[in-house]
Amino acid sequence: MSHHEDGPDRAHRRPDGVSDETVEALGSLSKSLETTERARGHLYAFHQLTGSADLELDRAVELLRKAGHGAWADRVQQEILGRNVIPGHWTFQIVEAYDRTYYEPFRDLERQALADLVDGRDHLYEAEMKEARRTVRHPDHTARPDSPQQG
Repeated sequence: MSHHEDGPDRAHRRPDGVSDETVEALGSLSKSLETTERARGHLYAFHQLTGSADLELDRAVELLRKAGHGAWADRVQQEILGRNVIPGHWTFQIVEAYDRTYYEPFRDLERQALADLVDGRDHLYEAEMKEARRTVRHPDHTARPDSPQQG
């Protein structure tokens, strides 16, 4: 791969002696972690939506009482309000367990692999793809934000 006057910065250039297979493998590892990041975001959305629904139950209980349906207000309050979403767990406990058991070890392993195999350089696969796909000297195809603009 040739580096142009505005090619990738050092942080996105593969170190000497690193194979294509290593770059591809680390790209795959990072892609998997990125998917895990998205899954974690959905888990946080689940946590927040469930919390919002539970808080709205306060209003439902109040309105049922005002409407003269005290028995139904009691049932909602006693059977659903503050209920565990899975045995023994509110959603914050699920989030904490996921982070501790899966997300943090995965993130740490990926960082360690990058540090050990490519001097901690991230997104090498994507940086090389960008370099291969860009049109040199086109003002909208520069390699870096600080690349000289051609006009």
